[in-house]
Amino acid sequence: MTTNDAIHQDADLSDAAVATRKTVATNHASKEVPRIKSGDLMQQKRELEIDHAGRIYRLRITQLNKLILTA
Repeated sequence: MTTNDAIHQDADLSDAAVATRKTVATNHASKEVPRIKSGDLMQQKRELEIDHAGRIYRLRITQLNKLILTA
Protein backbone atom coordinates (compact mmCIF):
# COMPACT_ATOMS: atom_id res chain seq x y z
CA MET A 1 0.00 0.00 0.00
CA THR A 2 1.37 3.37 -0.95
CA THR A 3 1.15 6.49 1.16
CA ASN A 4 -1.36 7.85 -1.32
CA ASP A 5 -3.55 4.72 -0.91
CA ALA A 6 -3.41 5.11 2.87
CA ILE A 7 -4.50 8.74 2.60
CA HIS A 8 -7.44 7.76 0.39
CA GLN A 9 -8.38 4.94 2.77
CA ASP A 10 -8.35 7.37 5.71
CA ALA A 11 -10.52 9.76 3.69
CA ASP A 12 -12.98 6.92 2.97
CA LEU A 13 -13.15 6.06 6.66
CA SER A 14 -13.81 9.68 7.46
CA ASP A 15 -16.60 9.81 4.86
CA ALA A 16 -18.10 6.63 6.35
CA ALA A 17 -17.93 8.12 9.84
CA VAL A 18 -19.63 11.28 8.62
CA ALA A 19 -22.36 9.25 6.90
CA THR A 20 -22.92 7.24 10.09
CA ARG A 21 -23.20 10.39 12.18
CA LYS A 22 -25.71 11.87 9.72
CA THR A 23 -27.80 8.69 9.90
CA VAL A 24 -27.74 8.70 13.70
CA ALA A 25 -28.67 12.39 13.78
CA THR A 26 -31.55 11.80 11.36
CA ASN A 27 -32.85 8.85 13.37
CA HIS A 28 -32.54 10.86 16.58
CA ALA A 29 -34.47 13.80 15.12
CA SER A 30 -37.27 11.56 13.84
CA LYS A 31 -38.21 10.50 17.40
CA GLU A 32 -40.03 13.84 17.77
CA VAL A 33 -38.65 15.19 21.01
CA PRO A 34 -41.02 17.88 22.32
CA ARG A 35 -39.69 21.40 21.69
CA ILE A 36 -40.67 24.61 23.43
CA LYS A 37 -39.41 28.08 22.57
CA SER A 38 -37.36 29.63 25.33
CA GLY A 39 -39.45 32.81 25.13
CA ASP A 40 -42.60 30.80 25.85
CA LEU A 41 -40.90 29.07 28.77
CA MET A 42 -39.36 32.20 30.26
CA GLN A 43 -42.51 34.37 29.83
CA GLN A 44 -40.63 37.67 29.40
CA LYS A 45 -38.50 36.98 32.51
CA ARG A 46 -34.72 36.51 32.65
CA GLU A 47 -34.87 33.79 35.32
CA LEU A 48 -37.18 31.04 36.53
CA GLU A 49 -37.12 28.19 39.02
CA ILE A 50 -37.83 24.57 38.14
CA ASP A 51 -38.86 22.08 40.83
CA HIS A 52 -37.59 18.65 39.80
CA ALA A 53 -38.11 15.79 42.25
CA GLY A 54 -38.12 18.22 45.17
CA ARG A 55 -34.92 19.96 44.12
CA ILE A 56 -35.03 23.54 42.87
CA TYR A 57 -33.09 24.44 39.72
CA ARG A 58 -32.67 27.94 38.35
CA LEU A 59 -32.80 28.60 34.61
CA ARG A 60 -31.59 32.01 33.54
CA ILE A 61 -30.69 33.97 30.43
CA THR A 62 -27.20 35.44 30.55
CA GLN A 63 -26.04 38.81 29.26
CA LEU A 64 -24.78 36.98 26.16
CA ASN A 65 -28.29 35.53 25.63
CA LYS A 66 -27.28 31.97 26.61
CA LEU A 67 -29.25 29.68 28.91
CA ILE A 68 -27.71 28.42 32.15
CA LEU A 69 -29.31 25.82 34.42
CA THR A 70 -27.95 25.63 37.97
CA ALA A 71 -28.93 23.69 41.07
